[in-house]
Amino acid sequence: MAGKWEWENATAGAVAGFTTVAIMHPLDVVRTRFQVNDGRISNLPSYKNTPNALFTIARSEGLRGLYAGFYPAVLGSSISWGLFFFFYSRAKERYSRDEKDNLSPGLHLAAAGEAGALVSLCTNPLWLLKTRLQLQNPLHQTRQYSGVYDALRTILKEEGWTALYRGIWPSLFLVSHGAIQFTAYEELRKVLVEFKSEGAKSKGAEVLNSLDYTFLGASSKVAAILFTYPIQVIRSRLQQRPNTDGVPRYADSFHVVRETARFEGVRGFYKGITANLLKNVPASAVTFVVYENVLKVFKLTRRKD
Repeated sequence: MAGKWEWENATAGAVAGFTTVAIMHPLDVVRTRFQVNDGRISNLPSYKNTPNALFTIARSEGLRGLYAGFYPAVLGSSISWGLFFFFYSRAKERYSRDEKDNLSPGLHLAAAGEAGALVSLCTNPLWLLKTRLQLQNPLHQTRQYSGVYDALRTILKEEGWTALYRGIWPSLFLVSHGAIQFTAYEELRKVLVEFKSEGAKSKGAEVLNSLDYTFLGASSKVAAILFTYPIQVIRSRLQQRPNTDGVPRYADSFHVVRETARFEGVRGFYKGITANLLKNVPASAVTFVVYENVLKVFKLTRRKD
């Protein structure tokens, strides 16, 4: 029975991840382009703000530009959420001595961190492909990738398989993002359940509705973004396609930090955060609403069986 429940967690997470990406992908394209634009690259267009970026991309590149990198994003997000919820539920079960809801914040943090690290190792190549495809634009001087398969084949041919793991160290540090988000979610969820359970006939998570899950998903995401966004910028800059001479723009994470701090200051580490908040806060809300409601459907089905 426990194994079945773990796969239900994974399925709910995958469905939630797919729904999120399908709705919010254009903002992800805008965020990525803002993140890597340090003002010194000639093959990247400049945008005034998020609405201007969306309008400019739609006008010059059409729907294809707004949904560049969509396939690896869908695959990566669905796999990531599915694996994350699967590994997270397994870790919580392993750390739990009594009831899962009684885990301490530290154990919730450890469970989320463990799950995030495993997911990063599995999905980094997909995120690199997504970033490369999203950064393609009419100003590019190199031959553009025709699609996901062509991008993968070209990267392996020109840069080798290790290129698929560029940005892996920032990705592993970004485990803290999921850890912060899930810890905040679980702790806020406990408070909300206790508050709404007072005087209510039903007890536990059953007292929460979709509006509650929307609030929990959004607020926990804001906390995680504010703490970890600079690491996302570092990863995106590392995952750019090399220059026409085949040399990567940045050698490693320390090089990104040094160059960004030197030429752009603190502001450079938060480029694209508006698009990121617009994309991920509602997306997180949608994800957790879908996830919790899919789990409810599974619970009802199991009761009938």
